[in-house]
Amino acid sequence: MNRRERVQTVLDGRWPDRPPVSFWYHFSHEEAAGQPAIDAHLRHIEKYDLDFCKVMNDNRYPREPGQETIRELADLKRLTVLTGTEDAFAAQLAVIEGLAKAFGGEVFTCTTIFNPWTTLRQLVEPPRKTHGPPKITDIDERDEHITTMLKADRAAVAAAIDTIAESLANFARACIAAGADGVFMSVRDDWVDRQANGPETYDEIVRPADLKILNAAAAGTFNMLHICGKALNFEAFAGYPVQVLNWADRAAGPSIAYARDRVKPTISGGVDNLKELPAGTPDEVAAQVRDAVRQAKERPILMTPGCTYDPAVVPDTNLHAMVEAAKAAVY
Repeated sequence: MNRRERVQTVLDGRWPDRPPVSFWYHFSHEEAAGQPAIDAHLRHIEKYDLDFCKVMNDNRYPREPGQETIRELADLKRLTVLTGTEDAFAAQLAVIEGLAKAFGGEVFTCTTIFNPWTTLRQLVEPPRKTHGPPKITDIDERDEHITTMLKADRAAVAAAIDTIAESLANFARACIAAGADGVFMSVRDDWVDRQANGPETYDEIVRPADLKILNAAAAGTFNMLHICGKALNFEAFAGYPVQVLNWADRAAGPSIAYARDRVKPTISGGVDNLKELPAGTPDEVAAQVRDAVRQAKERPILMTPGCTYDPAVVPDTNLHAMVEAAKAAVY
């Protein structure tokens, strides 16, 4: 099978010749946009002979003119619905178009979108130039700042989340039109449903916003939901309208064996990006690949890490071991 046939077979719920494999990391700041970004993705896919491409997005959400960070409630209220084609959005769309042209339909691509709460979390601090794997437990001053605004004016935060969702919905449509096969939407509820915010905050404010974006991406055939962190309500995310579900089954759970009979979307995972990939041996990484296939049983699986990895600490030998183990795996 070629790359596209292999992934499509899994999406159809059937066993391909072997599990498709892919992994991803944040490229350098200089490779976030333009031809350098396109070239970085192409080198990555070819170097490791990966089966699909998760398009990284470090262009992030466009900042309002003259408003580098959201610090006050008044800043929230100045947010407006964007067309999805403004500056940073346009930079990402150009990367998608370039990759679609280069791949010529032979490689499935899904482009990264951070959900509205995560986007707001990014907007309450100055733009970052470097990005790495998130921590499983990762509450910091950004979360406290949003909590303060929630306590001061819950309706204003909810309205801002909805405005961001409308903008990201427009962007999602533009991504599909630019040639992406789908979106890779990152969600995380443990930042939201904290005692300080109220345990129903995600259902009240964020979940409708998530679904607004995914509904806008409904024309995509390779929409992937990435459940970041340790999910408080995995089952709710498992019901989202996507083709693929990706989560840190090793580091955060639940296991592939648990999810196998409980989720409808294709399963994506199997390898620990925080422990085995950076600190394990090639044999230990390969063992996780084989174990993931055993856990999946009759379910075909996309072999991936649970999240991004840090190339500064992950040995190349471990990445090659993951690919070779997937190529050797039998269902």
